Amino acid sequence: MGHDVELSVVAPAHNEAENLPVFVAEVASAMAAIGRSWELIVVDDASTDDGVALLRDLMGRHQQLRVVLLSRRTGQTGALTAGLAVTRGRFIAMLDADCQNEPRDVGLMLEKLEEEALDMVNGWRKTRQDNWLRLVSTRVANWVRNRLTHEHIQDSASGIKVFRAACLERIRLYDGMHRFLPTLFRLEGFRVAEMPVSHRPRSAGRAKYGVWNRVFRALGDALAVRWMRSRLLRYEARELERNDA
Repeated sequence: MGHDVELSVVAPAHNEAENLPVFVAEVASAMAAIGRSWELIVVDDASTDDGVALLRDLMGRHQQLRVVLLSRRTGQTGALTAGLAVTRGRFIAMLDADCQNEPRDVGLMLEKLEEEALDMVNGWRKTRQDNWLRLVSTRVANWVRNRLTHEHIQDSASGIKVFRAACLERIRLYDGMHRFLPTLFRLEGFRVAEMPVSHRPRSAGRAKYGVWNRVFRALGDALAVRWMRSRLLRYEARELERNDA
């Protein structure tokens, strides 16, 4: 199956009306600098603000912008899955629409992926620009995920990732599993690396995650991934050739 564009950018959004015009403009500028054909897919997760009206207006100004509307709130995994289902790119980038990610990092991550023959590059927000409560809850959640899944991912819940679209044929997401994408890729034998990326403070809108839905959800989801790892099939086989008979 062919690809209409080189790079698809998928961004879930819920009540991010204040950020969307800046976000779309920044993505367009960053993609133009990369110099490849691209598309931006914003998935509106049943927003209750003016986001949909803004996206309609932005579509008129940005030909590469596509919008997917969810009829009811599904959460980040559901929104990402809906966006991934309609991508047309050979490579896929994931970004948060809250303007805390730096879209220009996508080009650097794509270069690393191709130069090192990787399947996924996970953005590591090495210097986080969040308040202390979010920093603590994220670090605890990341520690829980790594401890239970026997992983060493610096920033598994990072919203910025770049990977090969073909890999999705072997990945199935369940609610909350977007936080474990690097681990799920590795379970399928794909090559994953991390790369430090920029992170900016939120200047508009409200964060959708806190201590309760980070730490405690991380525990339950990590147990599910741990079970998947323990049940992973490992075997070697070869087909009998006719001249072996």
